[in-house]
Amino acid sequence: MNYLTVENISKSYGELELFSNLSFSIHKDDKIAFVAKNGSGKTSILNILSGADTPDSGQIVMRNGLRISFLSQSPQFDPNLTINDTIFNSESPQLKIIENYEKALQNPENTEAYQKAFEQMDIHNAWEFELQFKQILSQLKLDDLNQKISTMSGGQIKRLALAQALISNPDLLVLDEPTNHLDLEMIEWLEQYFAKAQFTLFMVTHDRYFLERVCNEIIELDHGKLYTYKGNYSYYLENKEARIAQEQVETGKAKQLFKKELEWMRRQPKARTTKSKSRIDDFSDIKKRAHQRRKDHKIELEINMERLGSKIVEFHKVSKSFKDKVILNGFEYVFKRGERIGIIGKNGTGKSTFLNMLTNNLTPDAGKIIIGETVKFGYYTQGGIEVKPEQKVIDVIKAFGEYIPLTKGRQISAKQLLERFLFDGKKQHDFVEKLSGGEQKRLYLCTVLIQNPNFLILDEPTNDLDIVTLNILEEFLLDFPGCLLVVSHDRYFMDKIVDHLFVFKGNGEIQDFPGNYSDYREYEASKPQEENTSETPTPQISEEKEEANKAQKLSYNEQKEYKNLESKIRALELDKKALEAQFNDATLTQDKINELSQQLQVILDAIEEKEMRWFELAEKFES
Repeated sequence: MNYLTVENISKSYGELELFSNLSFSIHKDDKIAFVAKNGSGKTSILNILSGADTPDSGQIVMRNGLRISFLSQSPQFDPNLTINDTIFNSESPQLKIIENYEKALQNPENTEAYQKAFEQMDIHNAWEFELQFKQILSQLKLDDLNQKISTMSGGQIKRLALAQALISNPDLLVLDEPTNHLDLEMIEWLEQYFAKAQFTLFMVTHDRYFLERVCNEIIELDHGKLYTYKGNYSYYLENKEARIAQEQVETGKAKQLFKKELEWMRRQPKARTTKSKSRIDDFSDIKKRAHQRRKDHKIELEINMERLGSKIVEFHKVSKSFKDKVILNGFEYVFKRGERIGIIGKNGTGKSTFLNMLTNNLTPDAGKIIIGETVKFGYYTQGGIEVKPEQKVIDVIKAFGEYIPLTKGRQISAKQLLERFLFDGKKQHDFVEKLSGGEQKRLYLCTVLIQNPNFLILDEPTNDLDIVTLNILEEFLLDFPGCLLVVSHDRYFMDKIVDHLFVFKGNGEIQDFPGNYSDYREYEASKPQEENTSETPTPQISEEKEEANKAQKLSYNEQKEYKNLESKIRALELDKKALEAQFNDATLTQDKINELSQQLQVILDAIEEKEMRWFELAEKFES
């Protein structure tokens, strides 16, 4: 079933043409990734698909009634609303039913309204949906539904936008870098969720494991043309390489034919026959094909690294807390020359705090951090480059000098250095604020590396970089002779460049794990299996047969009720948990405590009622 067709769309900003005459289709159950270099217009294409922008020419033909949800890189919400208000700000009928039920819970005295809302939940089978959306919020760590948007961090807002997109249950999900601002646990959950769910996806992402495990099609915009690959990331890499090799063969043949036709053209007499005129017309096409060249210029990364001494960085019994939140607790570590350490852990466990203490931007509460005299940090932060109004790209680099020192006493001009980072002469005189997000990150990377660090600290370096730039950065880091410390949620990137991990587990616990991210996941996955090796698993088939036999003892309506009761009870338990969490607020007034107590009692009564009925049916089910 065709959902959407893109017909010959083009987009320009002033003299800059992003793309021209692009056409493709999206069908039901497609999971498509759109791949292109930074600055090619990926975000503009997503904006056009979602209706947030329009093409200069061409059109988007959509199926009647198609529901589209769009996750942008910079979602905007009303700062005065809460998470709860934002989630329920939707046209979804089931969400309206759940919203009415939630409101009825807050007014327990109005038993008639509560009973009506409860019945609507039953009639429309909204319990399972409520459970699903609460699990989504829980997985994305959006636990305080009364938190105002104005108090949320950028990462929390991006996660809220993702939750809203998932909960709206659209026909087509359009996603711009969905894994940004998610920790590794959230990414793996989202990966599994998309792999199983019946979603139709069109997304831009740099996460290569995500591409590998979720996508069944990749569309690449390469040198102004679209190429479609009906497979995952591995299939794309293999077939792209074959395509480029074939193009090179065809260009070689065209060059040979061009030489032959050029000689014929030079020998041509003035009097031309009809046949020769046709051959002359073909000559221009042959000439064009023969002179086709791929502009596959690569970023050239080169630095003049100062030699590291024997003493690098030492942590001696370092502790750090923020009120009751412990980040480090007597942490001890001595960095060795050439170490390549990855840092992983859930959001809020103190990864950025650790980096700020290492770079002397934050003071520990106890213990000391000793930095060797020869250490020169290069710190690539999540904040990125500071964009100044009307500052040009070339001015950013010239701030470090007209000429930049390289290895073996050589030097390079600011202009030449920018060319190595794929900023051509025209782009160098653009304003920084006009660059795409990925181009700004590439420029920022350039400013970090030209300061010739010997201890590189990279905090989420892969966000917004295109796959081509990521591959080149990885190659550079593999050859980097200094110390490397990386915080990243990009599992492919981490697997490739680090050889051991600091795992931030929260409450000041940091595990030093010898291996990369995939090694760590395998180790974690093996632990419960080891604990359960003594147990003899019951075959799945026999369990299913047994369930089927038991189910025959219930009528059809009782079977349906039995299954629905489980969802209802789980949903009510989540409501109970959320309400109980509100009692931890020390600023609660007595009136508010009384109100919450009444709400809690209503939920407890409902749970008890549903559990009694469940036990009644379960007894019949088991007999």
